[in-house]
Amino acid sequence: MPDSYMRYEVKDQVATLTMDRPPVNALDVKLMDDLLVALRRAGDDPDVQAIVINSAAEHAFCAGLDLKAVQAWSASHVKRFLEKIYIELYDVQNALGKPSIAAVHGAVRGGGISIAMSCDLIVAGETSSFSYSEIHVGLIPAIHLIYLPRLVGRYRAFDLLFNGPTFNAREAMDIGLVSRVVIDAEVYVTAWNVAHQMAMRSPSAMRIGRELYKLVNDNGFRNQLPHVINAFVQLSETEDAKEGFRAFVEKRPPQWPGR
Repeated sequence: MPDSYMRYEVKDQVATLTMDRPPVNALDVKLMDDLLVALRRAGDDPDVQAIVINSAAEHAFCAGLDLKAVQAWSASHVKRFLEKIYIELYDVQNALGKPSIAAVHGAVRGGGISIAMSCDLIVAGETSSFSYSEIHVGLIPAIHLIYLPRLVGRYRAFDLLFNGPTFNAREAMDIGLVSRVVIDAEVYVTAWNVAHQMAMRSPSAMRIGRELYKLVNDNGFRNQLPHVINAFVQLSETEDAKEGFRAFVEKRPPQWPGR
């Protein structure tokens, strides 16, 4: 196991945090810990005024949970992971005092969307594909039940969350999920340029304005996170979820015991 699944680089007041857990940045506790460490480092670095979260994977920003690992997790382990990706990531991003931009390409699934939407802006490659795929393995995309209906409306959100279709970058742009869509080769460059422009703004205006922006747009989001964590943990212990994990690993359709 490498020392870190994150690369950290600073250039012209922009920190680039690159997830590097081959082949598709599947999420486990270590990747989340490494991301949180890198974000805190960038937040504390006086030479950094903006942040880009990037991916080293050729065909994915982040493909969501590492379901092979989740199979072996206890309920307490699941809860600890969710507290990192939902609560701790939210709190760290809020406390940055600097704008963060997700540069996404390829597959963006479940927890990968959670990482991207924790940022202030999302730049997506035109061939990116998105999906709230948890429903396919007997889980729910818990955090997205809070924010997605506010973003796209309750009926469109229900379809995306409980049918789990795959949709492209232009569709994501149309529903307000991403900020910009560019050709794949320009995703990182565009995200970096936007970050650099923001890094040139008044640090005080950016810090105070961003803090106010997040406060007035929270709408109780932070307070609801413990509830969705508990629901996810409860669901992960069901026979349906266990069958969903097995079916995914065995590459076959699930046979739901709860049916």
